[in-house]
Amino acid sequence: MEQYRTRSPQYGPRRDRPPGPPRQPVPSQAGRGAGGEPVRAARAPGPRRRPAQVRRPLPAPAPAAGRLPNPRLTGLGGGLFCAVVMFLLGALCSALFGASMTAYGVLFLPVCVLTALWVRRGDLMTAPVVVPIAFVVGLLPVADGEGGAGGTLMGLVTALATQAGWLYAGTLIAGLIVIVRRIRLVHRRRTAGARPPV
Repeated sequence: MEQYRTRSPQYGPRRDRPPGPPRQPVPSQAGRGAGGEPVRAARAPGPRRRPAQVRRPLPAPAPAAGRLPNPRLTGLGGGLFCAVVMFLLGALCSALFGASMTAYGVLFLPVCVLTALWVRRGDLMTAPVVVPIAFVVGLLPVADGEGGAGGTLMGLVTALATQAGWLYAGTLIAGLIVIVRRIRLVHRRRTAGARPPV
């Protein structure tokens, strides 16, 4: 009997046959690497978020050349401002106009207007109070007196009696300005309170 030779199996790919395509992973092993570790799918590149821009406060606008200053004075500051200005104006009137009460009264009116406009909102009611006091302070260098405290006091009382019209006019102007500002302030507060929340 003839015995057929059996060839020993050769491991590895044959030389005459080209290597085939790589094997696809088994569905149960999909998403895992060669060692069995889970493989994360690469995310599609999305739109990058830009960092939020920091808003810097705008610089305060420079005051215009022809614009009047608009300070905010306290009640005490408004009284000191009015008294000092009126005393200086009284001294100026006494030196230039020979203690003219008319010039002093005319200069008193714009000082009343400025005091009522520049006092801050919380001290509005102080403006009509400090204006008459400043009028009396400004009369010290203007009032004619024969000398001494008694003469100065008599000259001051005489000036107040004869120039009461300027005093009442300045106080009335300051009071009207304060009332208008107060009404506007109350109206703004009511308008702001009536607005629906955003």
